[in-house]
Amino acid sequence: MRVVVNLDRCEGNAFCVNIAPEVFELSYDEYAVVITDPVPVEQETLVEQAIAACPRAALSRED
Repeated sequence: MRVVVNLDRCEGNAFCVNIAPEVFELSYDEYAVVITDPVPVEQETLVEQAIAACPRAALSRED
């Protein structure tokens, strides 16, 4: 599984970072960045939660 951040939608709310800190971090300009690609199997559930929790729908899953 891979996850993609749409930087045009991301507002840096950090919901993804709070939910899955081993997969996401905020860049210096406060946009979400994927730091683990592909997503480890044991992190997939957390990433799905982060995708669902993103208030701007800036995250998407690619299989």
